[in-house]
Amino acid sequence: MINQHQKKYKEEIEKNKPDLGKRPSWLKVRLPSGENYREVLNLMRSSHLNTVCEEARCPNLAECWHNRTATFMILGDTCTRTCGFCNVKSGIPNHVDLDEPRRVAESVKHLGLRHAVITSVDRDDLKDGGANIFSETVKLIRKTSPDCTIEILTPDFKGDEKAFEIIMLNPPDILNHNLETVERLYHAVRPQAKYKRSLDLLKWFKRKGLRTKSGIMVGIGEKTEEVIEIMKDLRAVGCDIMTIGQYLQPTKEHLPVDRYVSLEEFRLYKEEGMKMGFKAVESGPLVRSSYHADKHV
Repeated sequence: MINQHQKKYKEEIEKNKPDLGKRPSWLKVRLPSGENYREVLNLMRSSHLNTVCEEARCPNLAECWHNRTATFMILGDTCTRTCGFCNVKSGIPNHVDLDEPRRVAESVKHLGLRHAVITSVDRDDLKDGGANIFSETVKLIRKTSPDCTIEILTPDFKGDEKAFEIIMLNPPDILNHNLETVERLYHAVRPQAKYKRSLDLLKWFKRKGLRTKSGIMVGIGEKTEEVIEIMKDLRAVGCDIMTIGQYLQPTKEHLPVDRYVSLEEFRLYKEEGMKMGFKAVESGPLVRSSYHADKHV
């Protein structure tokens, strides 16, 4: 389901964009295979867990699962928001599974992960936005896998500081919240989100002493100078780590790709980001929010 802003923007891109031609060679990925991949897949199925790797059609699924890593997606598989880029289904979510944190923690232990990434769908239907399930998941992973570092990729919790405080009861090693795109495109890309609200969230957690992280997509209609501005905005709130990757349209119903960003432009963003003071900048066509996440602790 897309709103009027998304429909209008989609029509504008499709009308004005040049012929993209064939997908560049640097965007080709190998199909998932191998013993480790099958073990992770079977574990997720048997534990009734969701992964953003599958739901978002991540191009790095084969690499990460082969290396026995995965980003767990908690709080169900149905999102209350209708972002124009995301392949996770929207609608009315199911009830909260209170046993889910235990199953995630057991899976992290079974896989022997050094670094676990936990994300979720948006749950605007819940008073706490799902913060308690995040907190409980982190607590149980700490208990069962004390040597494993933890990153959580959270929704914005509608900017509710009570939810933020719940997260801080069991703080992660890295607090990740993606801006996704430049402010100008929010009505089309993130219609229920607010640019400043997301920046304020990162600022709040940074002031609590956490290492913070955020990511964006490029090739969805932004301009180069706007990417530089969003990088400056992130540094202004103390963001430590940034990821920048090529947007790839999940289905024809989603916002179209505006352009394939060149490797030179990705290198420019990395260079500029490091000059600004980011501790790490992952910038490349196949980079996603959890790409090389274990290196950022």
